[in-house]
Amino acid sequence: MRVAVVGAGVMGAATAWALRARGGDVTVYEQFDSVDHERGSSHGRTRIFRLAYPQDEWVQLAQEALDGWADLGDDLVSLHGLVELAPAAELTSADALERCRAEFSFEQPEPRVRVPDGWAALWQPVAGVVHADRARRAFLAGIDVRTGERVASPDDLDADVVVLTVGGWIRQFIPDVPVRVTRETIAYFRHDGPPLPSVVELNVQRGHAMYALHDPVHGLKAGAHFHGRETDPDLEEPADPELVGRIAAWVEARFPEAEPTPVGAQACIYTSTADESFVLERRGRVVVGSPCSGHGFKFAPAIGRRLAALALGA
Repeated sequence: MRVAVVGAGVMGAATAWALRARGGDVTVYEQFDSVDHERGSSHGRTRIFRLAYPQDEWVQLAQEALDGWADLGDDLVSLHGLVELAPAAELTSADALERCRAEFSFEQPEPRVRVPDGWAALWQPVAGVVHADRARRAFLAGIDVRTGERVASPDDLDADVVVLTVGGWIRQFIPDVPVRVTRETIAYFRHDGPPLPSVVELNVQRGHAMYALHDPVHGLKAGAHFHGRETDPDLEEPADPELVGRIAAWVEARFPEAEPTPVGAQACIYTSTADESFVLERRGRVVVGSPCSGHGFKFAPAIGRRLAALALGA
């Protein structure tokens, strides 16, 4: 079966990898001149990996994805652990982790992370980072990738099935996909010494508020989840300086060993549904793959396999 994958971000790359493993004849089309462009959602050196979610389905999907990362390569995930912060213990992911038989503890201190007075700090060891750029390249190894080719319509492609993994551009193809496109901001901070654990801070609704993870160049990468404004993905816009300031204030409050002045910042597109779930569906010869709702990178091997199954009718 001839399958065209439109978009060479992590979900398109993972889908192409999974399709080839199932015997598909795969071609990937990328609108920009390099798969390493910084206009979408998949660029950067690291992305957070964690099992800790308050919902069982996300814990289970992350467990599945971890096996997939191991299938792809043994150097793509580095596990430094995770500290999950929440205003109270009952707001953490402890109940879901326990149901899914994932190890966690409230008793392992991490002195390099400052916990607000009265808050709970959950430690989960199966967490850390995915080496994002290396991961995308590993998925695409041996795949026919055609860069600098912007596809206007699935009808333009000579393929049995077309998979749309186009991130913020999805509504240009499928106007009724229920997503919102925002431009988010991340910032980098100098931190010397061994890698810090990843940190996720939850709010009183158990939602993902702030986060931080290891960066192999500067030491620390941090961001504010769902704080950006709606955007047109075809525009080139820098990081939001106001958000950089808010992120820096949070880093100063939570990481006493990090330099509080950012050494760099980037913009990143989120393509999100209202409940942060993913749109994975087939419409005729078109398969829609519209993660990531700002938290999808870690799940890429599992999502790629699901999209490949949809494409091949399995």
